[in-house]
Amino acid sequence: MSAKAFVMVKVEPAATRKVVEQLKKPSGAVVYEVLGSYDIVLDIEADTQEDLTAVLRNSVRTQVGVTDTVTCICF
Repeated sequence: MSAKAFVMVKVEPAATRKVVEQLKKPSGAVVYEVLGSYDIVLDIEADTQEDLTAVLRNSVRTQVGVTDTVTCICF
């Protein structure tokens, strides 16, 4: 069974483009740069919940410039 989540990401203003480019790398995420309370919305899909959690911990939250995330796990 696959796992899917939408992640809203806030970043430091000067870091937005760099974070977008880094998040497009092999995390399996579709990356949208948006306007509003958040700067980026990710559509992430992984094989398992554990894989999804690993992507969030290791590829999203650790990016330099990321200041906040909100994750909505889909079922």
